[in-house]
Amino acid sequence: MQGDERERFLADIHVGVLGVTDTRGTSAPLLVPVWYRYEPGKDVVVQTGRKSVKARLLHEAGRFSLCVQDEAPPYRYVSVEGPVVSVADPADAVEREAMAHRYLATGDARDYLVATHEQLVDDITFRMRPERWRTANFAAFAAEFAGADGNR
Repeated sequence: MQGDERERFLADIHVGVLGVTDTRGTSAPLLVPVWYRYEPGKDVVVQTGRKSVKARLLHEAGRFSLCVQDEAPPYRYVSVEGPVVSVADPADAVEREAMAHRYLATGDARDYLVATHEQLVDDITFRMRPERWRTANFAAFAAEFAGADGNR
């Protein structure tokens, strides 16, 4: 995927997998599923608990990766990596509401926001500017593979 296609894919609704360097003496990065928000040409936005391991590592590393995928054929994915360009503490209430409505039906989002209102005080918002993109779209491969036996 290139340019507009990869940005539209990232802007679609997916659960992202955030990766950040783990400085706690392990050799592997911390990888965690997250809700996120992205609009083409803008920053990737994630929120997390201020006291979480993820927040500490994001502060220390100053950058992170996010990978999203289609789990149905033909498989596709987009991975972005870049620096943290801002941290809002406490969490940005407008972003929190936008993410809730992005991932949940209207009534569920409203209920979620009421039930978890304390997170506006406990969470922080990280914004990452995408610098490096990695993508794959296996549609062409799938089409070639589908015709390989000559019976289709």
